Amino acid sequence: MGFSELNSVEHYIIHQLSGVNLNNGKAEEQSVPYGAHWIYKSAQELSRGVNEVLIESELKSALIRLNPEIADHHELADEVIYKLRAILISVNQIGLVKANEEFFKWLCGEKTMPFGENNRHVPVHLIDFDDKKKNSYIITNQYRVHHRETKIPDVVLLINGIPVVVGEAKTPIRPSVSWLDGANEIHSIYENAIPQLFVPNILSFASEGKELFYGAVRTPLEFWAPWRIEGDDDALAKRLGLGEIGKELSDLLSPIRLLDIMQHFSLFSTNKKKQRVKILCRFQQYEGANKIVERVKEGKIKKGLIWHFQGSGKSLLMVFAAQKLRKSQELKSPTVLVLVDRTDLDTQISGTFSASDVPNVETTESISELQTLLERDTRKIIISMIHKFRDAKPNMNARDNIIVLVDEAHRTQEGDLGRQMRAALPNAFLFGLTGTPVNKADKNTFWAFGSEEDQGGYMSRYTFQDSIRDEATKPLHFEPRLVDIHVDKETIDKAFQEFKESSALTDEEADALNKKSAKMAAFLKSPERVGKIVEDITKHFREKVEPQGFKAMIVTPDRFACVQYKEELDKHFPTTASKVVISTSANDELSFKQKWAVDKSQQEKIVEEFNDPDSELKFIIVTAKLLTGFDAPILQTMYLDKSLKDHTLLQAICRTNRLFPNKHFGRIVDYFGVFDDMAKALEFDEKSVKEVITNLSELRAKLPEAMKNTLSHFDGVDRSIEGFEGLEKAQDAINTDDKKDAFAKDYKYLFKLWESLSPDRILDVYLKDYQWLSQVFESVRPASDNIGKLLWFSLGAQTTKLIHDNIHVGEVHHLEEFVLDADVIEDIFNNPDPKNAKKLEKILIKRFKKHAGNPQFKKLSERLEELRDKAEQGLITSIEFVKELCKLAKETVQAEKEVSQQVQEKSPQAALTELFMELKTEQTPAVVERIVGDIDSIVRVVSFPGWQSTVSGEREVQKSLRQALLKYKLHKDQVLFDRAYGYIKEYY
Repeated sequence: MGFSELNSVEHYIIHQLSGVNLNNGKAEEQSVPYGAHWIYKSAQELSRGVNEVLIESELKSALIRLNPEIADHHELADEVIYKLRAILISVNQIGLVKANEEFFKWLCGEKTMPFGENNRHVPVHLIDFDDKKKNSYIITNQYRVHHRETKIPDVVLLINGIPVVVGEAKTPIRPSVSWLDGANEIHSIYENAIPQLFVPNILSFASEGKELFYGAVRTPLEFWAPWRIEGDDDALAKRLGLGEIGKELSDLLSPIRLLDIMQHFSLFSTNKKKQRVKILCRFQQYEGANKIVERVKEGKIKKGLIWHFQGSGKSLLMVFAAQKLRKSQELKSPTVLVLVDRTDLDTQISGTFSASDVPNVETTESISELQTLLERDTRKIIISMIHKFRDAKPNMNARDNIIVLVDEAHRTQEGDLGRQMRAALPNAFLFGLTGTPVNKADKNTFWAFGSEEDQGGYMSRYTFQDSIRDEATKPLHFEPRLVDIHVDKETIDKAFQEFKESSALTDEEADALNKKSAKMAAFLKSPERVGKIVEDITKHFREKVEPQGFKAMIVTPDRFACVQYKEELDKHFPTTASKVVISTSANDELSFKQKWAVDKSQQEKIVEEFNDPDSELKFIIVTAKLLTGFDAPILQTMYLDKSLKDHTLLQAICRTNRLFPNKHFGRIVDYFGVFDDMAKALEFDEKSVKEVITNLSELRAKLPEAMKNTLSHFDGVDRSIEGFEGLEKAQDAINTDDKKDAFAKDYKYLFKLWESLSPDRILDVYLKDYQWLSQVFESVRPASDNIGKLLWFSLGAQTTKLIHDNIHVGEVHHLEEFVLDADVIEDIFNNPDPKNAKKLEKILIKRFKKHAGNPQFKKLSERLEELRDKAEQGLITSIEFVKELCKLAKETVQAEKEVSQQVQEKSPQAALTELFMELKTEQTPAVVERIVGDIDSIVRVVSFPGWQSTVSGEREVQKSLRQALLKYKLHKDQVLFDRAYGYIKEYY
């Protein structure tokens, strides 16, 4: 039997979660009727119709078991079930996320019914969260559901008869098939075909036995996440295969974990497009938030430092932690104080809280407001700024169930704010969160937040490598640019020395002048330098960033440089393509303020416009604003021309690492020379931080080997053979699934390198080989609805452009080749150079061959022969020969124009009529005009612009053509069908 999707992965999942081994036929019942673990039941054993997603008998038993009022009157259970059915049906009207949100309120026990005395409303419990053993937990497989069509998900988990998890298993032995294929089936097929099944869904998962990923309803595949187990050795995990997946599965899908995720780690939020979205925690947010909650509940250690790398979701971690702390009955309605250190961070954090509809959130604008809230003993989530503690009184509130979460903890210690906070709230818990590692020398941060009991001073750690491994963030690439304009201290000193000597200045005068140059600002902002950089940015953006659909940020030395860059950029792009985001000060001139000041609401609008892929805004130009706390996933490239160090540098460059469709990495283009000594720029104890950024020179070094490995799949194949013969030989070399998948794997790595480096000159050497490999890859890639989506990806913009630019394989364009037009002919006529005449002669011969069979061109060709004969016999001078030749060339150009006009003037109907007349036989009906009319009217209805390049368009037009031919009993004539379809494709 071997290994299959069913017997290896699907059965393994069931065995892992329930203990039942379906491969040996022992599907015995477990002895415990209810326990906090899964009981296996086959789909046939469950009493439900194929149109029902709930097991109503199980649900009714649970309602009676968990609700005293329903236990007294069983018929009340039916009323609840009617309400739930109504939500299931409503999914077609209100959409899956809203229906899921509505069902969630029932699952979490937030809904009431008038079941009490005198119709008093009482909460209805579908699940017991306190005594989890009172719930029934069923796992089943091949769960057939019919809605618009019938679908059969592999694995379904049900709590009290409600399907809360759907899982898809894929084969573990086909390299091109991955978890992504299972996730795609759930996301693109099941959620659309049988949406009712997903209305009560907590999460869905997919695995091919090597990796396990999970996601919420309607979550795009790039945002599905892996589940990890804290402290698990990653190297060991890679070796263990199914065993490792088993551990992750058992952990993620244990009933206790699932119910915790449902209650405390699921959010419904509104995205930028005003759509409802569901957000589930990633495992690092789950682990970090739970550590905070556990520490508060234990009450022994009053602090902790959390380091989770930039972009891995700290804002949401705070939301999850705050939500769980507030819901904890044990903590008796605590106050959660979220402190941030800048206005722009304030908007990001409070925006995350308000978009997620977290209840009882207050934002304070002043220290007195904050003091009043604390002195009044307000029990809410309060968002405030750390600086408001500067004037805080000691002992503002001595309660011990106040929990303070400080964002970007390393920057909050100015003026010993940490001590003032501790004095104002003496018994509070203080947790610091940071996205950049804290240097051990930073005593203040460790004193305020780091606990001695925590290894390395961190309570929870999630490094750059972790976030890349889990695809929570993208890798960072940097490109040092234009070394001649970097800030080079030695060169400036040397130039200054020469200037001093040539100007005959005294040392005192030179020193005074040096101070006035204001730390090289004059050099940085010299118009020539800025012009050169902006020219380079323009070229780089158009070649590397714009084709991919991404946007960019330019970071300049100061506010006035922002304006300078904007004015220079306007010479290359429309003025709407860039905006400056800076603060203005009271000392600025009125005209400067009026033109460039950006207030809070304007800034929000600019950020919103920037995040819109369809807007004209391509660049944001900044110096300090938006370098931190700015979340724009569409931002892929940062053009950096400013001195940044340590935390600020790391935070700034990580603006580019957020997830976005088809984004493979974030890019920093360095004009300042910040990375000339990267180790120095990132002087932290953590060695791993030095690996944050990949230098493009490293990628260049990897290219030759990647190319060699990819070409090795075609050893012995003659790559100079063109056309289908060459392609056939290439395809024969990879004629099995395994060979194809192995080639795809190597090509995928090469493709990523190529897209990262393009348009680097190093690629020129490999261009021909890469173009050949790309065409082979595209020719063997499965159709888009086929398996293996992770490996058989769509080609990127740079590679597609390369293929398109070189699609006519074998046609070499020489630079010296003439374009035949009136100007060129006129030029030759006025400057009769024999060399040019020879070229013109060759071009005319080529053109006449192209139009062989056309009597007009035959006559012109004969005239050329006569002219050549005359010249050879010396009957005309060379100048006369050139002039006659030019006359002939002009007539040729005119004749070609007429031919192309005739082709354009031929209407689609005329072309089809011509075809039918040509193919007319005894059997063809005489009513050719009517046939053509029928085809024309049907095709015009079903066709649309660009239909030829879509599968659905081609299918629709072919179907319509067959129907039209069927009417006249011509549908079996394949030659007629093929020719007619060819004409339609060309003319419609």
